[in-house]
Amino acid sequence: MSTGIDGADDVLHGGFVSNSSTLVRGSPGAGKTIFGLHFLAEGVAGGEDTLYINLGEPKEYLRQTAAAFDLDLDTVTFLDLSPSADQFRKSESYDLFSASEVEQPALIDTLRSEVESVSPDRVVVDPVTELKYLSSEEHQFRTQILSLLDLLKSEGATVLLTSQAAPSVADVDLQFLADAVINLDMKNGRRRLQVPKLRGSGSEQGPHTVTITGTGIHVWPRLAPADHGRDAPLGRLASGVDGLDGLINGGLTTGTVTFLSGPTGVGKTTLGLQFLTAAAREDRRAVLYSFEEVRKTMLTRADEIGIPAREMVEEGLLCIESIDPDELTVDEFTSQLQTHVTEGDMEVVMIDGVTGFARSLGGVEDDGTEQLVRIGRYLRNMGVTAIISNEVHQITGSFRATEQQLSHLADNIIALRHVEYDSELRKVIGVLKMRASDCTPTIQELMISEDGISVGEPLSGMRGILTGTPDWDDDG
Repeated sequence: MSTGIDGADDVLHGGFVSNSSTLVRGSPGAGKTIFGLHFLAEGVAGGEDTLYINLGEPKEYLRQTAAAFDLDLDTVTFLDLSPSADQFRKSESYDLFSASEVEQPALIDTLRSEVESVSPDRVVVDPVTELKYLSSEEHQFRTQILSLLDLLKSEGATVLLTSQAAPSVADVDLQFLADAVINLDMKNGRRRLQVPKLRGSGSEQGPHTVTITGTGIHVWPRLAPADHGRDAPLGRLASGVDGLDGLINGGLTTGTVTFLSGPTGVGKTTLGLQFLTAAAREDRRAVLYSFEEVRKTMLTRADEIGIPAREMVEEGLLCIESIDPDELTVDEFTSQLQTHVTEGDMEVVMIDGVTGFARSLGGVEDDGTEQLVRIGRYLRNMGVTAIISNEVHQITGSFRATEQQLSHLADNIIALRHVEYDSELRKVIGVLKMRASDCTPTIQELMISEDGISVGEPLSGMRGILTGTPDWDDDG
């Protein structure tokens, strides 16, 4: 049964199991109520009978909220059990009997009568934890929930319960009783969804990004590389720069992951753009995702050094996307990436800026390594050639291939460094690793000028070049 939420059905492998119960739990503002509104609106669209048992917000507020997201609740039956101003004015107190003894029997009768009258296909109880305050003990609450679920399921309903995930409101019993559990949380202003329990079906491992916009909730499933793959012929991607292609045995093997590693200003982006433009000139569609530079700046710099990137963009063979990591989450980005690969037929992809990419995670516990590994595996499975620029912070000094210890992800590593030589900073390039091919194990000068990119002869007579401060050999 569809949730009515974009992306959620993909996570749940098609949606909720019919005639089951799902607990949607989360902190205030995580999106629990809106989740329920989507679920019922989907039922309305399908001509189903729907029931909203609201124990918190009044139905007028819920209808306004639904209207704000353009969700149609016109035929939804509301059983409004929310507190009203009249109850406050009456100021009733129970001196001889507890609130549960006075209010619970009437509430149960009301619930039973409404459920039997509507015979709903879909039911939302929001929030079910309010019923806890009408129970004198945990056992009574558990029995009450079991009875409610039994009543609803006997009418053939698929049930969605909401609860607050907070230390002050324990909902462990609810998690055991429900057939499925969906956790919504919000950290550093970003919402996420996980499915720790789904009886009778499978689900995609999370966490998955959740966004709420003017059209409601959207779930962006986490990339699962194993679910994707296609056959692609092996070949070579040459850069079009003779000296560079000589270093990499004629070109990068297609379908591999290449890291361009070096400090800021050494030419990583320019070198990557050279590969992408060369691919585009061979009618291989390519896309560059920049997490640190804007598209205009990159094209201007390409013009200045004779790389025809602008021409390839105008011909529709090269796409340059500037990504704001503070606005776009990593799951939204991977969704965009998959669209480019599957619908745009992109054969070459460059991710420019590992640091900016990691920032798109919004400060969660992953530093970007795991997500980059997922992306790398996905692109390999799809036969796409991937180029990733990785900044190492030392301009000169001790050498590291990657800053986040990502060497295991790379099939190929091309290292670029600044070298101090005769009181002048120069650039050098060397190939540290090529998994599927031979390479030339020399370090050579890299030159970037208005004439384009060129690679000089191997540097001889020096050692310690990659440290940035080389020494002459004794016989040099």
